[in-house]
Amino acid sequence: MPPPAGSRTWDAGGVAERLRVIGGGDGEPVLLLLHGLGANAEVWQAWRPLLAERWPGRWVAPDLPGHGGSAPLEDYSFGALAAAVAPLAGPDTVVLGHSLGGVVGLALASGWFGVRVRTVVGLGMKVAWTQAELDRAAALSRRPAQEFGTRDEAVVRFLRVSGLTGGPAVAVGVRERAGTWQVAVDQRAFGVGAPDLPGLLAACRAEVVLARGADDPMVTAAQLGAEAVSLPGLGHNAHVQDPAAVLGLLPAGAGAAGHRE
Repeated sequence: MPPPAGSRTWDAGGVAERLRVIGGGDGEPVLLLLHGLGANAEVWQAWRPLLAERWPGRWVAPDLPGHGGSAPLEDYSFGALAAAVAPLAGPDTVVLGHSLGGVVGLALASGWFGVRVRTVVGLGMKVAWTQAELDRAAALSRRPAQEFGTRDEAVVRFLRVSGLTGGPAVAVGVRERAGTWQVAVDQRAFGVGAPDLPGLLAACRAEVVLARGADDPMVTAAQLGAEAVSLPGLGHNAHVQDPAAVLGLLPAGAGAAGHRE
């Protein structure tokens, strides 16, 4: 089967991992945009005009492995996901990641994957997990992909899994297979586990900005630390609700987008 439109093949740690990638702009610095668990790169589509105006270099946004049009991994870990997206980085890279993508960005900034990251913005990362939550996620990761008789049914499930309410991500978030519809997410990705935030921060070689929507029920300001930014009026998918507010989290010196409104 040919790779989906917009995909490229990257060599991740000696293993060819097919990633579907969207992007734009040219030159440095590179802005690497990483979506959250269950979503795909299309959540960044509304950012295109804003990035064309405010970001001075190139930007790239992959479907993370096992999501959308990207190939799955044999095993999912934050390190394996970071290794898969590392070839997308440039000599001067800023990472803005949502939820799972923020954790992957912190792992990437450790220097363990052969790339230099200047700044990481981690948005809406769920860092406190109960054992019951981990057990539910592990159980979900072991279930076979659910099949639906109609696209609409699959879309409802995709929106529930991703936490989205609609938008361009839906088109990539479901797929037809042999007359049935599925959510375009590898179930095993839900077993990635809980991040070790103190350990990731200790290993990180980049400037770090941690943030959340002030109305995000998945993470509190206290869990992220005293320096965390809370964005008023926004929830877990703050990057979809208000792209300009989230882009404004980039600190001065990270490019034109680093100037707050």
